[in-house]
Amino acid sequence: MTTFHAFLGCSLDGYIAGPGGELDWLTVFDNTGYEEFFASVDVLAMGRASYDTMREFTEDHYRGTPIHVLSTTLPAGPRPDLGSSPVTVHPDIPALRTALAEAGVKRAYADGGRTVQAFLAEGLLSDLTVTRVPVLLGKGIPLFGPEPGPLRPHLVSSFATDQGAVQSFYRFSADGS
Repeated sequence: MTTFHAFLGCSLDGYIAGPGGELDWLTVFDNTGYEEFFASVDVLAMGRASYDTMREFTEDHYRGTPIHVLSTTLPAGPRPDLGSSPVTVHPDIPALRTALAEAGVKRAYADGGRTVQAFLAEGLLSDLTVTRVPVLLGKGIPLFGPEPGPLRPHLVSSFATDQGAVQSFYRFSADGS
């Protein structure tokens, strides 16, 4: 069975990107723990908006790690690679889960606001690392959207970085709380 894990940065006021998807305000902060997290996952699962944003970067952030895109507007199946990473599109979460299970994938990185929100709503997120950076954006793409009910993840650890960011690691129980 595949487990889903998220590692996100957000502004102090809760945005993961600016109104136009801008990330420049976030990239000036250290990604404390990201390399270790990234090394622990087998694949990435992201939404169409995150996929489109990542295609614009010239650096190969995913270093050959397979990417699975959730999209109702792209045709399902393999796509041109994102850098050195093979890309496959799935129309919905059940199709993604089936494909990952058939491929024997153990750990998937859920990336992007709407994707993380969808996994939370389905009770599929195993854990979440959030790094709040000391920037107030005022508007943008929120980290969280409407939830189907209160979720009560367990805080495992939290610490402040040298740059004034606070990183917290939360674990969700099997029932999604």
